[in-house]
Amino acid sequence: MLAKPNAVASPDEARRFLDANPAVEFVEMIFTSLSGVPRGKRLRRHEVMPIYEMGRFLPGSILVTDVTGQDCTDTGLVWEDGDADRIAKPAPGTLVLAPWLGGHAAQVITSLYELDGTPSDLDPRHVLARVMDRFAADGLVPVVACELEFYLTDPVRMADGGVQLALPLKGGERPHLHGVYGLRELEDFAAFLDSLWADADIQGIPLESAISEYAPGQFELTLKHRDDALRAADEAAMYKRLVKGVAARNGCEATFMAKPFGDRAGSGLHLHVSINDAKGNNIFASEDPSGSSRLHHAVGGLKETLADSMAIFAPNANSYRRFKANSYAPVACAWGINNRTVALRVPAGPAKSRHIEHRVAGADANLYLALAVLLAGVHHGLSGKIDPGPPTVGDGYAAAAKAHEHLPANWFASVDRFEQSRLMRDYLGSRFVDMFTSVKRTEQDRFNEVISPLDYDWYLKNA
Repeated sequence: MLAKPNAVASPDEARRFLDANPAVEFVEMIFTSLSGVPRGKRLRRHEVMPIYEMGRFLPGSILVTDVTGQDCTDTGLVWEDGDADRIAKPAPGTLVLAPWLGGHAAQVITSLYELDGTPSDLDPRHVLARVMDRFAADGLVPVVACELEFYLTDPVRMADGGVQLALPLKGGERPHLHGVYGLRELEDFAAFLDSLWADADIQGIPLESAISEYAPGQFELTLKHRDDALRAADEAAMYKRLVKGVAARNGCEATFMAKPFGDRAGSGLHLHVSINDAKGNNIFASEDPSGSSRLHHAVGGLKETLADSMAIFAPNANSYRRFKANSYAPVACAWGINNRTVALRVPAGPAKSRHIEHRVAGADANLYLALAVLLAGVHHGLSGKIDPGPPTVGDGYAAAAKAHEHLPANWFASVDRFEQSRLMRDYLGSRFVDMFTSVKRTEQDRFNEVISPLDYDWYLKNA
């Protein structure tokens, strides 16, 4: 039994959509590369059907652009490859209206294929699909959900280049109190949230409740659990783009940067996972709050693969600023039951809902790749029946400090470890690991070339 992740949308899907939406004049085709940034083309209406019938050419270099959109020539996929074309093909169920762009625009997610029809091994959607196939071969189905935190900021940068929180849409002063779970904080941005829910419904994104998070101006909305991890990733990617679009329409800017403010909480991507058997039963289910033995094995696999996965969960220089004690971001590779101070949490709830909440990834992570390495860890643990050790009880930050345990907190070391990981090469593909490493090292070089104001403050006179 194999999964269906590499399916291509049929032309009939496009015909039905265009017939039902005669006002649509433009469709934005979206491709997500290794950096996690959506790129693509804006097409006119008459160009839509050919994508569904034949695909659309995109340069192969788009697979390995850095986070700013620059080529990464060390990958060998730019000049040496002649920047050869690949074919983008539409993903089923992703051709939807884009309401924040006006009633005349739509969007569709695409995947990249080689000219012979082979799925590109560097396309993050295909990377996730290959990991899903491991479960399908074992008669298992991952059930996942993504929770993304974000800030609403003022679109105009300050004189020093910094950012500040957005003004409440109904008037008043900028948020400055924590206001965690505050209703007034939600009401201040009700127009944004109302538009977000309305547009999510139009796009078929299963968006649920909203909360004001632990920092002023920070929000989190939940997405439903899906028994199709690729669909869950598509929906989360669509949601992330939707949040940014609706925010802009309301005079704000939404940022999923992991740590936009040094003195406030970072923004995480919390990944929820359970596993169903062929009959649809949750194999993690148990009256024991810690879950079944197979849940423990999954936790063991996640613990064993976490350090190797950090380059995916924390892909950028800024990502590592988020991991601080007493910040609701984890600092050690620990697990616990109903405990938000650890990396791997087993939430409270009914026995049949027992699952793992993975709290390590930042909101800046590539959604497809984050789910791919999450599921790789789970599969590794189930296959090897790995013992996770005892759960952490109480303050996980204090326990980590006492034991001198910590997550990898260095961008450079994390990329090096990812490159050397046998498990990552096994699950994600050796060529993918090489290309991802090459892109990240190019980003690191470019990042280090920039002299920041802090360099001058600390060293111009003191050195």
